[in-house]
Amino acid sequence: MRVIAGELGGRKLVSPDGTSTRPTTDRVREAVFNALGSSGILVDAVVADLYAGTGAVGIEAISRGAAHCTFVERDRAALRALDGNLANLDLGGRSRVVRSDAMAVAGAIDVDIVFADPPYDFDAWDRLMASIRAPFVVAEAGRSVDERPGWTLTRSKRYGRTWVSFLEREGVAA
Repeated sequence: MRVIAGELGGRKLVSPDGTSTRPTTDRVREAVFNALGSSGILVDAVVADLYAGTGAVGIEAISRGAAHCTFVERDRAALRALDGNLANLDLGGRSRVVRSDAMAVAGAIDVDIVFADPPYDFDAWDRLMASIRAPFVVAEAGRSVDERPGWTLTRSKRYGRTWVSFLEREGVAA
């Protein structure tokens, strides 16, 4: 696994052994960040990577111009990999790691963009989306994350068994 593009492009990332973490594939990250790059909302944005795992998504965001990322993860093996990746890439000054359950802290994080990649069996999207304060969410799931109250689905695309959905808060320009 590696950082796809930007200032850290090509740098390697580590991931924990086992199946408890499902890192976002290079293909999916490239598609997501190409779409975000064409919209211009990523540059200087403050972002959150919920269910961060290895941190690949948040690190890619920083590499492509985000100012800062808050990584939220609770799994110990994933946290070791995440901490190692941030240290190896010297991203301590542009990141913060919150060791907690994403559902417990999502409402307390004030950012421009939230990346949410919970386990595929996750079924609390209504509750999660209701707690998020950001104007823009990139949701990765085993199925399309459809519109939720207060949110407009602006893009949904399937990449193999992964669906990526872009949602904007109603009444707020991203």
